[in-house]
Amino acid sequence: MLEVFDLQVSYGAIKALDGVSFGVPRGRIVTLLGANGSGKTTALRAITGLAAPGGGRMVFEGREIQGLPTHEIIRAGIALVPEGRRIFANLTVYENLLLGAYLRRDQPGLARDLDRIYDTFPRLAARRAQAAGTLSGGEQQMLAVGRALMSRPRLLLLDEPSLGLAPLLVKEVFHLITRLNEQGVTILLIEQNAAAALKIAHHGYVLSTGRVVLEGPGQELSAHPQLQPAYLGEEPDPEAPFSS
Repeated sequence: MLEVFDLQVSYGAIKALDGVSFGVPRGRIVTLLGANGSGKTTALRAITGLAAPGGGRMVFEGREIQGLPTHEIIRAGIALVPEGRRIFANLTVYENLLLGAYLRRDQPGLARDLDRIYDTFPRLAARRAQAAGTLSGGEQQMLAVGRALMSRPRLLLLDEPSLGLAPLLVKEVFHLITRLNEQGVTILLIEQNAAAALKIAHHGYVLSTGRVVLEGPGQELSAHPQLQPAYLGEEPDPEAPFSS
C-alpha cells in the first residue's frame, strides 16, 4: 500500500532521515521504533506533506505522493493522529469529529460515519456536546483517532498514541488499534512502548540517527538481543550485532 524508498529529510544542516526505506502492506500493522531524535516523527511528517523530502520516493497505492500538499495526501486516503492528540479543546466532541471530515461533501456518508465512530467509542457518544478539553486523556486520544477516521482513511498514521496515558488506558489504546486493523484499516504506528507495539505489529523497523538499523516481524524483533536492552529494559548481549 505504502512504499518509501531512500527517504531523505534535513532540517538545515541536520539530516533527520538519511536514506530510509520501508513498506506498509495493505491490511497490516507496521511499527517504527527508535529513540527520541531517531527520525520516526519526521517520517510521518514527510508522508503527510508536512516535511519536504530532500530525496527519495514515497508511493501510496501506486501514486507518488512526495511533493503533494497535505490536503491532497489526505484526500488520497492517508490520515494522521499526531503526537499529543492536538484536539480543539474549546470545540465540542461533535465539532472536532466534523473537522476530520472537512474535505468530504457526502452528507449521508458523514452521518453514517459519525454513527460508526459513536458505536466504536461509546464514551464519545455520551459526551458529543461536551467541550473536548474537558475529556480525560484517554477520551481525548479516542477523539483524535475518531477525528482521523472521519476522513475515511485507508492508511492511518499514529504518532505515540499511548504517550502520557495511565497503564490501563494504554492497554485500551492498543486494543483499539488491533480492532481498527481487524476492521480493515492499515496502520503505521510510532510508539515509545516498544514491547506493546511489537505485540500487535505484523512488522517493525528500528530507526537510529535517521537510518533503518533493524527490521523484521514483530515477534522476531521483540526477541532480538540488541533491541531488548535499547527498548525493552533488558541487559544487552555484547556478542550480538545490531543488524538484521
